[in-house]
Formats: sequence, C-alpha cells, structure tokens
Amino acid sequence: MPIIGHLIKGFIEVRDKLSGSKDPIAEQKVVLDELLKKAENTSFGKHYNFKAILESECPVEAFAKSVPYFDYNRIDKEWWQKLHDGEADVTWPGRPDYFALSSGTTGKTSKKIPVTDAMIDAIRKTGLEQVFALSNFDLPPDFFELGILMLGSSTDLNKVEGHQEGEISGISASNIPTWFRGYYKPGEEIAEIDDWDERVQKIAEEAPNWDIGALSGIPSWIELMLQKVIDYHNLNHIHEIWPNLQVYTSGGVAFGPYKKSFNALLGKPITVIDTYLASEGFMAFQARPETDAMQLSTDSGIYFEFVPFEPEYIKPDGSLRDDAPALQLSEVEEGQDYVLLISTVSGAWRYLIGDTIAFTDVERAEIKITGRTKFFLNTVGSQLSVNKLDDGVQGLEEKFGIRIPEYTLCAKRIEGEFYHCWYLGTEDKTDDQELARALDASLKNANKNYKVARSKALKGVKVVSVPPSVFHDWNGKNKKKGGQVKMERVMGEEKFEEWEAFVKS
Repeated sequence: MPIIGHLIKGFIEVRDKLSGSKDPIAEQKVVLDELLKKAENTSFGKHYNFKAILESECPVEAFAKSVPYFDYNRIDKEWWQKLHDGEADVTWPGRPDYFALSSGTTGKTSKKIPVTDAMIDAIRKTGLEQVFALSNFDLPPDFFELGILMLGSSTDLNKVEGHQEGEISGISASNIPTWFRGYYKPGEEIAEIDDWDERVQKIAEEAPNWDIGALSGIPSWIELMLQKVIDYHNLNHIHEIWPNLQVYTSGGVAFGPYKKSFNALLGKPITVIDTYLASEGFMAFQARPETDAMQLSTDSGIYFEFVPFEPEYIKPDGSLRDDAPALQLSEVEEGQDYVLLISTVSGAWRYLIGDTIAFTDVERAEIKITGRTKFFLNTVGSQLSVNKLDDGVQGLEEKFGIRIPEYTLCAKRIEGEFYHCWYLGTEDKTDDQELARALDASLKNANKNYKVARSKALKGVKVVSVPPSVFHDWNGKNKKKGGQVKMERVMGEEKFEEWEAFVKS
C-alpha cells in the first residue's frame, strides 16, 4: 500500500483547499508594486524614475507611460551589456549568478538572459503551485511515490567571469530542492552529460532501474528519448518498461502537432499537462483537467501586459511599434490574440518575449500560446499565426491517417510569384501534391485572409515530405540537441535557402 503517496496526496489536497480562490488582477498589482520598489535604486529604476511612478495616483498607468517597450536586442544593448562589463544594480539589484542561453527559434547566436536568485525562487514557487494543482487531476496515491524524468539541457553549466551560463532547463535542474532529488531522474550524474546523444544513451541503459510516473520536457526531444529507450530494449511501447507512466508535462511549444506521434509510443493513454517555462521565467501551467489552457502565474515575480496582435502594431522584424497600446489583465478579452510583455524579478522590463497568446478564461487568467510574433506569416496578406498552421497540419494527419510531428514553411518568390513552400516531417508515404491541395483547401476554409490572399498575390502551395530526423539534424547542426531548442515554423527567404540546401545535402 502506497502509504507515503497517500500522505503526499492528502497534503496536496488539503493545501489546495486552504489556499482559496485566486484574484489574478489584484495579484498583478501587488507584483508590479514589489518590482518597482525592489528596483527603485537600480540604474534602470533611477533612469525611468520608479520613485515617481510609485508615488503617482495610478502606478500601473504611470509605468506604462514612462517605460518603453524592449525586445532582447534593445535591452541587451542599452542595459544588460553593462552587467558583462562588471556593473551591478543595472536593471535589478546586485549581479545575477546565472545567465540563460537562448538562441530561441530564429537567432543565430545565443541570447544571454539574466537569471537572478529571485527568479530561481519564483520558478520554484510556480513549480510548487503546479504540484499542488495536481490535486485537480484524478491521479492515484501511488503516483506520488514514482520517479519524474526531466529531459532538459545539461546541468554542467559554464563558469564565466563570476557567473554561470546554460539553458534555463539546466539552470532549473541544477537548483532543484533537496526534498525533490529522490524523485528526480535521470539523476545528477547523467544530467551533467553535455552531449545529448550520450545522455540519452545513458538514460536508455538505466531505464529498467527506474519506476517512472511522469515525464517533463519539449515534445520533440522527449519523443526521440522514448524511441531510443524502446529501440534499445526492443520494446513495442514505453509502457512495457515504465508501466506506471501516467503524466507528461509538455512545454516550450504547442503539444498538438506532436500528439499523434507521441501517442504512438505509448501502450495506454496518459495525462498531458501543458506548461510555459521560458528562459525569462515560468509563465503559466495547466491547473485543471477540464481545459488544456494554462493559468498565468500572476503572483510569482512576473508582471504581464498584453498588446493586441494587429499588423499595424508589429514591425517587419517582429518587434512592437512605439505607439502600440498595452493592456492590463483587467482589460483583456477572450479569443483575441495578444503579444505578451513581461517585467520580472530578473530585471526584464516591458520585455517582448516574442510569444502571442489568447485568453480562454479571463477570470482564471487562463491562456493558450497561439504563436510567435516572428512566425506570423503575412508576406502577402495571408495572416497565418502558428496555431492556424498547426491546425492545418493536424487536419492532414486526420485526413490521410499519417503522423507529421515537424514542419516548416516559407513564403517564397518563384519566378516572380509567391508560393507557400512547406516541408513536412513524416515517415508515412503520401503524395505531396495531394497534401498540398488538402492543406490549401483547409487553410482557405479556416482563414478568410488566407483565402483572399490565394485569390490575389499568393499563387499556390508546394509541399515536400522529408523524414522527421532531418529536422532534428538541422537543430543539431545550427544549435544544440535537446533542452529548449525548438524548430522554426516559419522562415524568411534567406534562412529557407540554407534549410533547402541542408535538406538536399
């Protein structure tokens, strides 16, 4: 009988009942007030006069009027570079002990995003809130005694001039609480292995020694790890070696495109819980089973603002125009796409994280990620966000009975005419022309702007099918396997030329 599991589950259920209902709007006002007070005497706080903002009648409005929008390039050039020059108290008190390396999905060089002790505490706090939210899911007591396999980047961080650098998943895993280490797999020794293929090989070798109840990581890399374990032990599915696997916490990208290929590796259904952990912080997690939307973490060191995702507010490079309006949580509407802005305990201020979200439940502050500002395909007025592209690909999976876990595309000019050129990652054999016709028809039905574009400047759709391994090799060549690495869904023409040359090679 799982006595410890009963105790843990009971504690979580009692704790969840005692915590009461959340008031996200009130929590956000408190968070902004705390951020401004804490950073008042930093160089940034003095420059933008946080003291005056705090003393104003409405600090929320004064903050929005006083502080401009920052994307990574701007805040790094104007402020964060000073940290690398040895300055302290720049955008947050002191100097950060960590920098999260993030090439995102478009950059050629790694961004270096400060991660303070306050942010690590905030990530832990949100992680605990997610654990407590498990009381809302119908999980048996023995689940709370099983191992949790977290597949992220290496925890062997680089030591650079008084701080450490690595991906956020590696930084987080190297700071796990002592009480959690008994559950944590693959364990500290394997987690420190820098080479991803070597690390996954070790996981496959050790797999029979672990009783895994939950997985955590980006879908594409989790799939490759599971396939490695299955192949190494000559299994039919992963439940033959981990029969008690019940939960997968996904993150980094939308799970939808991976659902079919992921389920093919299982012997029975499991609970999928979405999370939103970025290099800049732990933004949101799925808190209840009635929805696959995620609840914003409104009380853990991050202040959110929302800019309506309209073409007139977005520059060609995906950054915001200065006159774009930013809304508070109290002003948003359900179903509208917004560009997400954050101000954090790591010293990011009105920072454009690059994601677009939509609210499914404003009262609960529940959202879905709908895409990336740089992946908004609008070259010829088609106005396709990533969620619309995902829907189109999932439609192909259903229509043709195939699996397409990866894809990318570009609005490419061919002999003076624009085409949407798609590469679909699939092991299944299907006629590419049939796929192109079905994809085109599906997007016409789902998006009126796309239908108009197809009648004018957008000449047609082309599809090329390639094995999913090509996408993984591309990521390995250009960035690094595993961790937070994600595939570009939409490429510019210059990057797409590199991609097509890579595919041919």
